[in-house]
Amino acid sequence: MRRREFITCLGSAAAAWPLTARAQQSTGGSIPRIGIIDDAPIWDHFRQGLRDNGYVVGQNIALEYRAAQSNVDLLRRAALELAALPVNVFVTNGTPATRAARQATSTIPIVMIGVGDPVRAGFVTNLARPEGNITGNSQLSPELIGKRLEILKDYVPNLARVAFMWNPDNDSNLAFLEELIIAVPALSLQLISVPMRTSDDFQAVIAAMMRRQPNAFVTTGDLLIQRHIREIIDFMAKHRLPAIYQEKENVRSGGLMAYGTSLPDLFRRGAWYVHRILQGAKPAELPVEQPTKFEFAINLKTAKALGLEIPPSLLDRADEVIE
Repeated sequence: MRRREFITCLGSAAAAWPLTARAQQSTGGSIPRIGIIDDAPIWDHFRQGLRDNGYVVGQNIALEYRAAQSNVDLLRRAALELAALPVNVFVTNGTPATRAARQATSTIPIVMIGVGDPVRAGFVTNLARPEGNITGNSQLSPELIGKRLEILKDYVPNLARVAFMWNPDNDSNLAFLEELIIAVPALSLQLISVPMRTSDDFQAVIAAMMRRQPNAFVTTGDLLIQRHIREIIDFMAKHRLPAIYQEKENVRSGGLMAYGTSLPDLFRRGAWYVHRILQGAKPAELPVEQPTKFEFAINLKTAKALGLEIPPSLLDRADEVIE
């Protein structure tokens, strides 16, 4: 039996991920089923992690997919469907999907990937001792948002007003905002808050942001925002706005800079958690992992188009320079 295939269609403005999803295999209860919400190419790293741990889809494991398009109501519905099957393990990417899975079940193990602040979100009481049915890894993202702001300040001449796009339905994004509110006065900057709750808000949010005349932009790895990342990158280029992102993949797509953890690594480690749980480990026994390595990427082509000169000191700090 073959692994589920999906097609990624790239439009002129944004990537469109699959909007419908079904189980890869009919298991008949004979092999463990893993529940995944909102499949996308980044999940290939999780699937590779499963293969590295000896799993073959359709032979000794099955993957059940549901689509939610990062919509809160659809996330809840998808999680309830997967819990009703039931799946043996949920694997979730980000805070909103993890919250939906947590609301759907208190007994099925949940492996969270790339959650910014699992304690603040209420998923675990303690990173070392999760004490529930949730474990996985954290990006430590809120603590890094101030660092991204410092990089922008060092890089952008006469930086004064920074726009921050965030998702109010993501608890980790709220932690981002609080960190920025603390960091901004010390850097003599003005923060322009740009909340976006649904895809329908995107155009209005961008228009409202531009009325406040920012001269730089920062955002998060929230999945709702990432669905519009191609539009965001193109908009920043058109309006010559320097921007720093959370994910290095955004820089490879044309974004100016990124500073954060390696998302592919987090997905591969998520597969290790699934392996341990299928071997009998309880989530409460598996500490939540925190990243120890952070990557800084710069796109020189984008910098040139923006008319920005890269200081040699900044290039020396970069882990990846895209020309």
